[in-house]
Amino acid sequence: MKKSALNLTVLAALALGTASAQTTIKIASLSPLSGGQSDLGTQIRNGTQLAVNEYKAQFKKLGFDLVLVPYDDQADPATGTAAARKIAADRQILAVVGTLNSGVAIPSSAALQPSHVAMVSPANTANSVTDRGLSNMNRIVARDDSQGPAGANFISGTLKAKSVYLINDKTAYGEGLTKEVEKALKASGVTVIATEGTEEKSDFSSIIAKIKLQKPDAIYFGGIYNQVGVFIKQLREGGVATPVVGGDGLDSGELPVIVGTANANNIYFTTVAAPIDALPAAKVFAANYKKTFKDDVQGFGAFGYDAAKVVLQGTLNAVRANGNKLPSRTQVEKAIRKGSFTGLLSGNVSFNSVGDRKAGTLYVMNVTAGKFKLSTSIPVKAPKN
Repeated sequence: MKKSALNLTVLAALALGTASAQTTIKIASLSPLSGGQSDLGTQIRNGTQLAVNEYKAQFKKLGFDLVLVPYDDQADPATGTAAARKIAADRQILAVVGTLNSGVAIPSSAALQPSHVAMVSPANTANSVTDRGLSNMNRIVARDDSQGPAGANFISGTLKAKSVYLINDKTAYGEGLTKEVEKALKASGVTVIATEGTEEKSDFSSIIAKIKLQKPDAIYFGGIYNQVGVFIKQLREGGVATPVVGGDGLDSGELPVIVGTANANNIYFTTVAAPIDALPAAKVFAANYKKTFKDDVQGFGAFGYDAAKVVLQGTLNAVRANGNKLPSRTQVEKAIRKGSFTGLLSGNVSFNSVGDRKAGTLYVMNVTAGKFKLSTSIPVKAPKN
């Protein structure tokens, strides 16, 4: 082959490579895939993967290869922020599904905002996630100022508790949620005996000793299942049968495993992610999840799927509005914030001006003998428009 012909071949190959790169659209997931909260984080990643699988054909028809790129944030703000910077640097990534933890979402979304990479969270509840007014941050679940009062009303109304001991895990999620619970409890005349934060993961003897001394009617722990589960196990082994109430951080099948079936009683939690049997449209999805991942889907798997469908439909809307050409990140960001999304497991989704879901549902779950049972569901609306 002549040198000129060889050069033309090389140039053609490079051109093809560039064209191929331009037709790839990546969606990232950002959640804990390792560490103590990986059960929920993996559910979010898997739900996102199923949505991507469903949408591949639609993107293919428009000339795009749709790819999921999962990132592990280890439920750690620094790790999540580092991953967000990698996401921002990969220009093929147009949007993100995540995170699980509000404390990770806040710095990660801030790191992504200058690049206009949209995030749709299936789990973040802290008020400050959207109160910052970032154009790229959205969520499909209720906020702490909805979930907190719901938990407090359950404690004062259903449990009829007159005194409560409050604990939080010292994260943006746990502190924010517990603060809202405390505010609502005091407004309803319930005595808050104590409120304390702890990062303890293995030995809760000092807190349990105080609880035994104070004898509250109920305990509220704003935290995540891997920490709260150990606390409940030690509490029950210490002979304390007092009801323990928490937020959606307890919404994991691993909770009764950690507590132990014999001790997994008189536990309640509010959750923003519906139990699968409370979602009429989820039966086929649950079967598909089981077949694909050889595991049972949980609420955050379904909400990961819904958040991903919002991301993917928003991206498709941006593609079509751009004459079926590759849209910019800013176009995708705007299409997600302004879109109306139907056909989701949890109902229709649209966002207000700060990225909160305009209308959603909270669920109160009861754990008895290690089994989760829906106690009640509460419709909620975003406090801002």
